[in-house]
Amino acid sequence: MTVPAAASIEQILPSVAAALGVDGFDDTLGLPPAPRYVVMLVDGMGETLLRQHADVAPFLSSLPGVADVVSNVPSTTATSLTSLGTGLLPGVHGMVGYTSRNPATGRRMNSLKWDSSVDPLVWQPHQTVLERVRRAGVPTSAVNASHFENSGLTLCSQRGVPFHGISSSWERLDVVLEVIEAAPRGLVYTYESRLDHIGHDKGCGSQEWLDVLATIDDDLQQMSEALDGDTALLVTADHGMLDLPMENRFDLDRWPHLREDVVLVAGEARFRHLYTRPGAATHVAARWAEKLGDRAIVRTQAEAEEWFGPLDPQVRGRVGDVVVAALGDFAVFSSADFAVEMKMAGFHGSITEAEMRIPVLVSR
Repeated sequence: MTVPAAASIEQILPSVAAALGVDGFDDTLGLPPAPRYVVMLVDGMGETLLRQHADVAPFLSSLPGVADVVSNVPSTTATSLTSLGTGLLPGVHGMVGYTSRNPATGRRMNSLKWDSSVDPLVWQPHQTVLERVRRAGVPTSAVNASHFENSGLTLCSQRGVPFHGISSSWERLDVVLEVIEAAPRGLVYTYESRLDHIGHDKGCGSQEWLDVLATIDDDLQQMSEALDGDTALLVTADHGMLDLPMENRFDLDRWPHLREDVVLVAGEARFRHLYTRPGAATHVAARWAEKLGDRAIVRTQAEAEEWFGPLDPQVRGRVGDVVVAALGDFAVFSSADFAVEMKMAGFHGSITEAEMRIPVLVSR
């Protein structure tokens, strides 16, 4: 099962680079040519949610855009930001989930919190698109919260360009304008996290979530109006989100037989990686498929390559021997391993339209 799409997130920055006139890139999305681009990613602002709440975000909802664009699988921030930043599929860049196995240690690694013993340039060795654009002679920068500057995820997805740290949305506007207007050509990437945070905490159906969406819509309208007429503003997202009722939260720790032959559980509630004993993947997949039925799609690693793209040898060991993609408003929890997830309201990571559809909107 896959969501029908014309394009996916890894095509966005290469298309921007081509629209800027940088050699070696193709504008597969058909973006308008411009000498300067600002690319804003709003974490958690799925296209389905934005369409449902068009009245709350009138500016964004008025913008023309590219239809039928999706995130990669899993539809989660670490994977999507690295796909966006590198122009590569997860099977190549290797950020295959919120958490995944580090083959060198056999332990679970959190792609957002990172592990100080892991070198991001080894974990993700490919050049970023931002780096390639800058090396082609176009001034290119990232504007983001100061505490992200040297994070593992930033180094995997946005390295190779000047990083301008900020502490607020109003400071972001000032810095973006200062940086993009400093040269006749340029590219600035920037990021907004508040919507995703409130979605996880309160739910994407909450009034608090709607209030944050309205604020972001105002911020982006202000940015668009402040930018020079030669500068295009592209707004996108890394994934959507949905709320999960308590009755559909399956705690695998209540079913010990599901742990048989499983040496490590990773991923997140909507998309689980299961790492099995050698030779046990087929039996584990069958056991999980029988238990979960039509509430999830269970695949072995070989069957899941359609989702991740062809797996590079160094990436293969990070992907579960079995992967479990939740459907509907169902998810697989572990009160023992991921207690914090039990407290959350909004989720993402799987292959449904609500999670995978992302907007690509252009203001010029």
